[in-house]
Amino acid sequence: MHRRLASTVTVHQALGDSPSLARLSERVRDSNQRFHAIEALIPTGLRAAIKAGPVDGEIWCLLVSSNAAAAKIRQLIPLMQASLIRQGWQVASIRLKILIEKRQ
Repeated sequence: MHRRLASTVTVHQALGDSPSLARLSERVRDSNQRFHAIEALIPTGLRAAIKAGPVDGEIWCLLVSSNAAAAKIRQLIPLMQASLIRQGWQVASIRLKILIEKRQ
């Protein structure tokens, strides 16, 4: 038997009804704002290789598509961190996580 829900809930309603989803949404927004704040520091050719990752307290993670891109970005971390601190974020460290694509 298939069970049907009585009504459909929009994403915005779900976020408003669930404190944990609202916190998650705020963390995603915070991460994206941080990324936007430092995006100009990233060389144009590398921007497509980097995405905003999770924020865990004062630790922020950037998701990087390759080891080569991570090596170049690693050199920019002190500059990025200083820029974020100047703009009001509390950032103790910026971590890099390499995204590994699964091949089939």
